[in-house]
Amino acid sequence: MILPASTLTEYDATATTAAGSGNRSAGSASSNPASSAARSKSRQQYTSLNVSLDGVGRAFDSRTVLRDVSLDVAPGEVLAILGSSGCGKSTLLRAVGGLDAGNTGQILIDGSPVQRYDERTAVGFQEPRLLPWRSIHKNVSLGLPRSLPKSEGRERVDELLELVGLHDRASLRPREISGGMAQRASLARALARRPGVLLLDEPFGALDALTRLKMQDLLLDLHAQTGTTVLLVTHDVDEALQLADRVLLLGKNAQDPAQAEGATIARLLEVPGKRPRDRASAELAALRGELFSGLGVDSHSR
Repeated sequence: MILPASTLTEYDATATTAAGSGNRSAGSASSNPASSAARSKSRQQYTSLNVSLDGVGRAFDSRTVLRDVSLDVAPGEVLAILGSSGCGKSTLLRAVGGLDAGNTGQILIDGSPVQRYDERTAVGFQEPRLLPWRSIHKNVSLGLPRSLPKSEGRERVDELLELVGLHDRASLRPREISGGMAQRASLARALARRPGVLLLDEPFGALDALTRLKMQDLLLDLHAQTGTTVLLVTHDVDEALQLADRVLLLGKNAQDPAQAEGATIARLLEVPGKRPRDRASAELAALRGELFSGLGVDSHSR
């Protein structure tokens, strides 16, 4: 599911019904590329915002999940967040989107504190959860700001469907498209508000391997057109290395002699090379081994 953070509350009433409605079979990316006019126009209309975390932590009852996370994310940067299950990756993402008010420390977007359901962000999860009774066009329109005139809203949705290669599927219902197409519709819905920060929580985790690779390429293409700042939670090391400018690994910090409870910044690695990157790159292979080691996994490279 991918929605502007500010619409999540009203959407909850329909999300459960929509969860199992679509055809979840794998779908390949569209062969119809976005027009150059739509790409140029899109880049001009988006604003990327910086994100600043200072001493951010989160505890649930007596259990500390996150502690002392301090980090600056530059405007337009793609930051991948890795870590073992339960280390607080999604918790951190929710805090940046203003979906969780229980954290300590300070989170700023563009220099001002994060607000509850912050409208400067859009949040995405694994499942598209498109509303089954609405067309793809109308599902994408759910992400539009309420104040936007209808004619301008229709034009914006048309532009987004062109960008994600679904302009010829606009009138279809979710059950009539593949899982990959549904996820592309979700990305379009998230971008409808033109967020300064896009928060993605394993958005491609439910897709088959081939469709996942194509969706990664689509995300890179959309980022090139919009320039929005992206925070991406993933369990996939290769996905992180392919998409991100930097990779944040949450876990225990080896420099902390006390090994206090809760995950913090274990490593922060810069990924070399311009995107799209060569998946067989020797530089990426070295970083892959380092990240696997940080995750406690033997890369079997010896």
